[in-house]
Amino acid sequence: MDKPVTSNPWGALRQFTAARIALGRSGVSQPTAPQLAFQLAHARARDAVHLALDPVALGEALHAASGLPCISLHSAATDRNTYLQRPDLGRRLDDASRAKLAAAGARYDLALVVADGLSALAIEQNAAPLIRALMARLSAEQWRLAPITIVRQGRVAIGDEIAHLLDAQAVVVLIGERPGLSSPDSMGLYLTWAPRPGLTDASRNCISNVRPAGLTCDAAAFKLHYLLSEARRRQLSGVALKDETASESADLEAPRRNFLLE
Repeated sequence: MDKPVTSNPWGALRQFTAARIALGRSGVSQPTAPQLAFQLAHARARDAVHLALDPVALGEALHAASGLPCISLHSAATDRNTYLQRPDLGRRLDDASRAKLAAAGARYDLALVVADGLSALAIEQNAAPLIRALMARLSAEQWRLAPITIVRQGRVAIGDEIAHLLDAQAVVVLIGERPGLSSPDSMGLYLTWAPRPGLTDASRNCISNVRPAGLTCDAAAFKLHYLLSEARRRQLSGVALKDETASESADLEAPRRNFLLE
């Protein structure tokens, strides 16, 4: 009897990627197992988008990782549905949050903003380890750090308003990225020098896919520290500032074999 699933001859390549390749077929259809795996990944991505951030638990974890006080804020998007339908409201604070920062304003070198974005799961898993790794690098240098702000229903640009109200020279926004079908836990880092409302993405540097199965927190902290140091030295960020780092990881620095030539 013929096997119900016809294997794909490229099946060996699946060890090199999490992408859905070489799944085989059953007749003219996709096999049951890959179809169920796809549905599970889709459900996890949807859950990550709608998962509510717990600012209290996150604040405790961030304080333990950094020693800094934490301030809980909210964007002008009142709930999740509004946030998803009105991106503009996620880019600015509500009135109560703006009043909180008015009382906390001072002159800082760096403001750290942690926002749920499109994946609170990514923030809950990766924000504290990233900040712990970053603080280990900043502790030997002279950085005046603002209290960490935790923003619910926030988007990247909200960091510009927060840093402007805190009178910070630079801001780093840690935010949950749009979930992929194999990466519901991916966090992005956005650095802006001289932040103020109205800036575009051209003024920001982005480090993406920070997660255990992507760019590790230690590697991301290494890159972020370099960009912060260069931004302060050169007084700029965005398209004028390039990441010229080499990874500290020996595994990443080792020559890569090309499996297509083997």
